[in-house]
Amino acid sequence: MSNALLYEVTDLWKGYSNGTKEVEVLKGINFSVRNGETVAVAGPSGVGKSTFLHVLGLLDRAGRGQVFLDGVDVGSLSDAERAGLRNKRIGFVFQFFQLLPEFTALENVMIPGFISGQEHTDLRKRGLRLLDDVGLIDRANHRPGELSGGEQQRVALARALIMGPDVLLADEPTGNLVPATGREIEILMKNLNKSRNTTLIVVTHNDSLSRSMDRRVGLTEGRIEELQ
Repeated sequence: MSNALLYEVTDLWKGYSNGTKEVEVLKGINFSVRNGETVAVAGPSGVGKSTFLHVLGLLDRAGRGQVFLDGVDVGSLSDAERAGLRNKRIGFVFQFFQLLPEFTALENVMIPGFISGQEHTDLRKRGLRLLDDVGLIDRANHRPGELSGGEQQRVALARALIMGPDVLLADEPTGNLVPATGREIEILMKNLNKSRNTTLIVVTHNDSLSRSMDRRVGLTEGRIEELQ
């Protein structure tokens, strides 16, 4: 199992225009993550944790600085190249699940594969295996409205893993769940990290989830520091 650097971020700045003024959200961040590592990003609301995750996930571009993913400077890539890299190598889990209500659980899991044009039969087999991994094989043909919040988040986890990504980026993955269900999702993510060696970066206010990671970093006033 390689522990080479997966992410290396150097002097990352990111701001947004607020009328006539530019507001800096991320201010010269330096950050790295190794393959297979689990990292929590903690901090109060409004400090830029989700912005940071979106830059890591190639959903947004840095204002200044560089982000390397497995040695590739992602800032130098075209939008199409970034989209392809994101689809193949990065999985996302969000607080509000982001499932399509008209699709079944299995179809929702398969969506990233549909986007990349993968063959349907193999994609379906992988989707069913993943639903089995997250304990939902018997709910494969149910739509999101027929599932509990915890079940919907399990579907979202399976969807995030369908392309075999190198990294799973999770933005408050337990934030919309009752504590007991949130704990189940926490355990499931850690187990998937161990069984698949999928790097896990989690933005969370959940202290239990944060402390279960290999490392914790704090984001405050646009800067990152290692936490004990």
